[in-house]
Amino acid sequence: MNRPEHSSRLIPIPDVQSEHDDRHLAIDQVGIRGLKHPLLFADGGARPQPTVAQCSLYVALPAEQKGTHMSRLVALVEERAAASTPLTVVNFRTLVDEMVARLGAPAGSIELQFPFFVRKTAPVSGVASLLDYDVTLKGELADGRYTETLRVAVPVMSLCPCSKEISDYGAHNQRSLITLTVRTHAPIALAELLRFAEEEASAELYGLLKRADEKYITEYAYDHPRFVEDLVRGVAGRLAAEPRVAAFAVEAENFESIHNHSAYARIARGL
Repeated sequence: MNRPEHSSRLIPIPDVQSEHDDRHLAIDQVGIRGLKHPLLFADGGARPQPTVAQCSLYVALPAEQKGTHMSRLVALVEERAAASTPLTVVNFRTLVDEMVARLGAPAGSIELQFPFFVRKTAPVSGVASLLDYDVTLKGELADGRYTETLRVAVPVMSLCPCSKEISDYGAHNQRSLITLTVRTHAPIALAELLRFAEEEASAELYGLLKRADEKYITEYAYDHPRFVEDLVRGVAGRLAAEPRVAAFAVEAENFESIHNHSAYARIARGL
């Protein structure tokens, strides 16, 4: 089979994205979303842990430019994942800065969603297991101003104070989800935010429990009843008193065990 001969002279490939667009409409955000990629994340001074992030990267596109260079966004994630230094809340901004510079964009934002694991020790047996938390890290650079928000969803247990008060024995309880979203003056570790939520709940959750642990947690929750209102007020009070936190939102959802609907509450300050 004969193959066509190739000239040794390089033929330039058109850069269509950089062509001029005459519709005079700037685009606020253009980029990629839903890209799943492994990365190494470190929380504060803790040991780095591998995870898989769902990545969304966007830049602002000037009115005169036809398109952005999507491949450069994927390449940026590839390079970050291959770097020897793990991603942290502190160095996340460098990723946003690099994206904006590489694409010559006036503004841009990156959002990473990933599971974060904590090894927890059961309260009585001492057996250790991992518990996962959903984390979202978002950084945005616009008009020379950088903002970063950190969101973590914390599963906990809540026991109804009303049910405890009116029942001759027992009280209904359920798994709840407390979501903290914060913008900070100074870095704050994920582990600290998790504790804010877990310590305000009726009880915290564990991946693995023995019978003695189950007894302890059931009785502990009975002694610490919480409405959904109590959950958000307790966590919001802690965040409001934390000098590193500039703005926050706290949400709580109780997946009711005696209803086919959830109970929900939210407190926000500055977000």
